[in-house]
Amino acid sequence: MKPIRDFPPAIARALMGVFFDIDDTFTTRGKIHPAPFQAIWALKEAGLRIVPITGRPAGWCDHIARMWPVDGVVGENGALYFWYDAQGRKLKRRFADPDAVREEKRRRLAAVKEEILRAVPGAAVAGDQPYREADLAIDYCEDVAPLPRDKVEQICDIFRKHGATYKVSSIHVNGWFGDYNKLDMAKRFALEQWDLTLGAHRDRFIFCGDSPNDEPMFETFPYAAGVRNLLKFADQMTHLPAYITRQEGGEGFAEVAEMILQRKESPAGRTGA
Repeated sequence: MKPIRDFPPAIARALMGVFFDIDDTFTTRGKIHPAPFQAIWALKEAGLRIVPITGRPAGWCDHIARMWPVDGVVGENGALYFWYDAQGRKLKRRFADPDAVREEKRRRLAAVKEEILRAVPGAAVAGDQPYREADLAIDYCEDVAPLPRDKVEQICDIFRKHGATYKVSSIHVNGWFGDYNKLDMAKRFALEQWDLTLGAHRDRFIFCGDSPNDEPMFETFPYAAGVRNLLKFADQMTHLPAYITRQEGGEGFAEVAEMILQRKESPAGRTGA
């Protein structure tokens, strides 16, 4: 991975948009600091399209789509996207599965949950689970004492045994029934909302993330960036981003935003970011 300061100026000037993970990418130790939040306002005001791509629940996505300076938000690792229709003054929702299918899958996940809680002492259902529509989030270090890697792997094994898809984030193991993911829903969002085939414009977007559940995005976008804390997961990952920041979490995200804005402001492309 190259330092973010080495990001090509011509690519930065040509960017159409920024996709980014939230936990430990946009946040730092669970909080949104001023620098990253100001950064998305600045990016939006510079004309870039802004879309968080997160494992966080539908309930959070409702708030984000309404209140943040974003074009929309992909949530629950690709189970849904929400966007706010400013002209109609209404939040709109798009799900990978219809209501009845999501309900049936939630029943199946209930059995998985009980097995995980019995088998892995210290694991807990994530605090945001009541606001989820499609997946099961198991907390391994957000509101519980951090579990060792072998216990996290045990959680993954139980999801796998039941035929569920699972992804490890920096705080949760998320599991669901279905083959959707962050990348597929980002592609659907771009096509349905922007009439844009994302695969054909991979070099016009940057994705910023921090953990293994971001790998599909890292693999797809040639100019993806990781915040510094990605390094603690690097040995567990096959697909790493092309660039890495100096700082962790939200400050690392702000570093990426500053680089983009500086290069867009200068036809010559500044190199000091």
